[in-house]
Amino acid sequence: MRVMIAEDSALLREGLVRLLAEEGHVVAAAVGDAEALLVAVAAEPPDIVVVDVRMPPTHTDEGLRAALRIRELHPGTAVLVLSQYVERRYATELLGGSSEGVGYLLKDRVVQVEEFLAALERVGAGGTAFDPEVVRRLLARSARTDPLHGLTPRERDVLALMAQGCTNAAIAQQLYVSQSAVEKHTNAIFDKFGLTGTTGYSRRVLAVLRHLSAPAEG
Repeated sequence: MRVMIAEDSALLREGLVRLLAEEGHVVAAAVGDAEALLVAVAAEPPDIVVVDVRMPPTHTDEGLRAALRIRELHPGTAVLVLSQYVERRYATELLGGSSEGVGYLLKDRVVQVEEFLAALERVGAGGTAFDPEVVRRLLARSARTDPLHGLTPRERDVLALMAQGCTNAAIAQQLYVSQSAVEKHTNAIFDKFGLTGTTGYSRRVLAVLRHLSAPAEG
């Protein structure tokens, strides 16, 4: 794949460049700020961009805003956010868009190189890769507005694994339950969210995330 990297840490940026090159990917650009990433993508859109959240000049949310811009202008380019931070406002917008080719991983929780590379390839191929901690923080609401309050603990576990891109078989294996039990929990989740008509795994994950990231009433 053709990859572009936006990371303000020179050490990590160069490490990613070497790692991806060794795996046979073409690193078309490796930049240290969001503006440079937007310029590079506009010149020749890659298959996927790997972008940090906090970059110059303010080190707040430049990376995520750039990711949203890329998704808007270049919908064929996948986006994998790799950061230490979960920025809720723009992250929910990013995950609430197209279900194809989007991921959000936390640097401190990627413990295996193979795990990162698998996520990169999955997102680049049009799949999803969400760190469960990212999902937990994005979906956390007050008891009054939290759409999750109606789910059982097991249904929450299933939803978190769905958001990571797990199939029903993989969820069953991780939770030590039968696949039919997972299907039952999944159907219950969508009944409670009014999403029973949604078909297709990635589309149903998108629908859940979009539903839960909708602005609260009042």
